[in-house]
Amino acid sequence: MFLGLDVGTSGVKAVLEDEAGALIASAGRPLALSHPQPLWSEQNPDHWVEAVIGAVDDLARERPRETAAVRGIGLSGQMHGATLLNRDGRPLRPAILWNDGRSQAECAELERRCPELHAIAGNLAMPGFTAPKLVWVAKHEPRIFAEVAKVLLPKAYVRYRLSGEMVEDMSDAAGTLWLDVGARRWSEKLLAATGLGLDHMPRLVEGNERSAVLSPELARRWGMGADVVIAGGAGDNAASAIGLGAITPGDAFLSLGTSGVLFRVTDRFAPAPQAAVHAFCHALGGLWHQMGVMLSAAASLAWLARILETPEAALLAPLGSSVDRPSPVQFLPYLDGERTPHNDAHAAGALVGLRSAAGRADLVQAVLEGVAFASRDMFAALARSAQPITELDLVGGGSRSLSWAQIMADVLGVTVHRVEEGEVGAAIGASRLARLAATGAAPADVCRKPQRLQSFEPRGPQRAAYDDAYAQWRKLYPALKECIS
Repeated sequence: MFLGLDVGTSGVKAVLEDEAGALIASAGRPLALSHPQPLWSEQNPDHWVEAVIGAVDDLARERPRETAAVRGIGLSGQMHGATLLNRDGRPLRPAILWNDGRSQAECAELERRCPELHAIAGNLAMPGFTAPKLVWVAKHEPRIFAEVAKVLLPKAYVRYRLSGEMVEDMSDAAGTLWLDVGARRWSEKLLAATGLGLDHMPRLVEGNERSAVLSPELARRWGMGADVVIAGGAGDNAASAIGLGAITPGDAFLSLGTSGVLFRVTDRFAPAPQAAVHAFCHALGGLWHQMGVMLSAAASLAWLARILETPEAALLAPLGSSVDRPSPVQFLPYLDGERTPHNDAHAAGALVGLRSAAGRADLVQAVLEGVAFASRDMFAALARSAQPITELDLVGGGSRSLSWAQIMADVLGVTVHRVEEGEVGAAIGASRLARLAATGAAPADVCRKPQRLQSFEPRGPQRAAYDDAYAQWRKLYPALKECIS
């Protein structure tokens, strides 16, 4: 048996897979976000650990025999979060998360300090990345910065608490702006630009390599053996790719989680920072990937549900399985700023075209379409550096909505596939990395593509209507940028 743990932004997922790769059981625990100031987004690192332990406790209680048989654990997690530890290994402050936008000025400062940053890290300096957060801490919280002994990403902190080992995998490390992504090693030059050194960084491994062993205390708690391997694991998107069998150059998927991610596998380091496209290491050696990222995908629908005090399912129900035409209302999904293609932490969301006749269904549809239009922006950005994507798998919480899947196909003009296990892709990927680390199996034998449940083809009339709507939507960001800050 193998255990996959995904430390997300809104919650933790834990899954058990058997030796054949079948999903046996899953459990989850919610997580809360803190926004103490505008643009800030933080979490207590210990809450990740409590949620992980609680989720595995649930599995051990419901499936004691299967949990006891676990041979390997894989970790996936939200990327970029700065978890600052003192010499005793305790957090110095709440972790600053991927969707935190406070360090915009520090990004420009970091690029001035290290003009080679784009070439080494393969990415623009953006507030979501880890390194600018440390420049901000050094400037605004110097006493805390002076005490920093180690900087860990969220899943690395969970690994540390599970095993006592401080280790990170290449895919997650690539999102710090401290990794030489092509060479797959920490860059002393990038670290020095942030006032840090190699001693501040955890040890690096590939995602399918053995990184640590579960602590004896937790092994006894869950009835496991004495040598449960913990794999290197992966950042959430690379882990989702492993779960989807996206390990061949050209494979692509779109994740509609809290954030939205367009992911494409490459066989080389292919940076395209001018288009705000990310170029990261994949979770397997010898592979890299490109990503376009929007900061509020399913989070946009969750926002509307909260404002209207209505469950998401109830909002979606009136739309049925598809819509016939674009909503008369348009939505910019920049609730927490945006990355690809704008790289603008101050970008704001907007509902445009409201009239007295607009109803709740129009607003819901506008939110789904706004996220689809932002996805089309990401498609265009990736197309500038490689061949166009012709089909993709749809994963994440948003993949449950049939109407959203059809809107995506119509807006993007490509075939969209809903796939089995689409909602636990990162945790499934983590469990498969655990199997690779524990058994030494070949990735092609373990990272198989999931069954496709339903495919959505672009519909001619709707595609044409969405082309027109997208052209109008594209005018909103530059028009509103001047009056929203």
